[in-house]
Amino acid sequence: MSTQRLRNEDYQDYSSTDASPEESSSEGLRNFSPGSYQRFGESNSTTWFQTLIHLLKSNIGTGLLGLPLAVKNAGILMGPLSLLVIGIVAVHCMSLLVKCAHHFCLRLNKPFVDYGDTVMYGLESSPSSCLRNHAHWGRHIVDFFLIVTQLGFCCVYFVFLADNFKQVIEAANGTTNDCHNNETVVLTPTMDSRLYMLSLLPFLVLLVFIRNLRVLSIFSLLANVTMLVSLVMIYQFIVQRIPNPSHLPLVAPWKTYPLFFGTAIFAFEGIGMVLPLENKMKDPQKFPLILYLGMAIITVLYISLGCLGYLQFGADIQGSITLNMPNCWLYQSVKLLYSIGIFFTYAIQFYVPAEIIVPFFVSRAPEHCELVVDLFVRTVLVCLTCILAILIPRLDLVISLVGSVSSSALALIIPPLLEITTYYSEGMSPLTIAKDALISILGFVGFVVGTYEALYELIQPSQTPIFINSTSAFVVS
Repeated sequence: MSTQRLRNEDYQDYSSTDASPEESSSEGLRNFSPGSYQRFGESNSTTWFQTLIHLLKSNIGTGLLGLPLAVKNAGILMGPLSLLVIGIVAVHCMSLLVKCAHHFCLRLNKPFVDYGDTVMYGLESSPSSCLRNHAHWGRHIVDFFLIVTQLGFCCVYFVFLADNFKQVIEAANGTTNDCHNNETVVLTPTMDSRLYMLSLLPFLVLLVFIRNLRVLSIFSLLANVTMLVSLVMIYQFIVQRIPNPSHLPLVAPWKTYPLFFGTAIFAFEGIGMVLPLENKMKDPQKFPLILYLGMAIITVLYISLGCLGYLQFGADIQGSITLNMPNCWLYQSVKLLYSIGIFFTYAIQFYVPAEIIVPFFVSRAPEHCELVVDLFVRTVLVCLTCILAILIPRLDLVISLVGSVSSSALALIIPPLLEITTYYSEGMSPLTIAKDALISILGFVGFVVGTYEALYELIQPSQTPIFINSTSAFVVS
């Protein structure tokens, strides 16, 4: 299987927390008619409601659970306001990507272009001869950030799974059926969280050996169900008897704001799913409305969970809100259910970098060794995510670092620049150019400062204690 064939037939830009592999078929080119924007797989096209559901579930994952700590890093007032602004800008960048993709589909008589192709064609349309001559690098840049983003998600999953399993096991002896008894739990020390990551490694390696998308879709469905049930139970707890918020700062110190930015953009980075979802709709003209409606729901969900979680647990909020749940079997099951969902989602997220990287090596191997090379490369990639997670075992910093490094590029920096390169030769208003430049500059500043602060906090942790693996019995009294 060559890389070119993979891009033309199989590859989809899944850069989300829960991309559904069953939606990745790419057929039906025979039905393409010039001058209209068609879709692959006409027989499997999705309704507006199915598209909305896919958009919602593609944005719900570990990033959502880290938003209460993000709000703490910004302040109880600045946090939700910033989430709202980032949500609006992220949706605008998604719409820019869709608009540019439509432009090139009509101009080049193509039924579908993905994120990388759109950037490449955008550079080819640039008035700069230098950009035109190196347009193919647009495809490579997007592929690079997709790989970094998806493997970054996989690193986050390693840390998330280790933290939650460690907490449940250590508190097992003190876990009760009473979820309203406010008492401190005495932990039974077990092994370090890094050893939990190593324990998970062989199981995740076996999981990614599954290369069939139809089989993966079963795991995707299971992950969706477990995570939805867990999310409902989390909301059910955090809305009860919220403490007095008067002691919480309205605006946090600016030094921690870059960490907020990284976590927030990590949560909102679902831009890679936009074009595949729009391409699969029966009526793609309705997609802008679906995009705005879906992202409005997601933004409300993010702001509400971030604020309520911070209000409920205050300064003790941890990298994932599941780590703050009470020490009773009901809420311990929340951690286990969500962890099961994240475990299976690992294979879905891993699919994207694997389908970009694996064919590169397989195409250069003897035919009788292709399967061995395929499985070996997959194993190496999983081990790489495990090693990176072991090196950065703090969930909040992993999320912020991945969001700052790669998510900001895909979600904020590239789309506005793409609009400029696509339409500049056709005439653009100075206001539009200024708007696009401002968004890209802000995204770049967030990329630089967020990455710096995450790395600085990793190398020289602040004096404020962060209890990553301790079980907190924060319950209503």
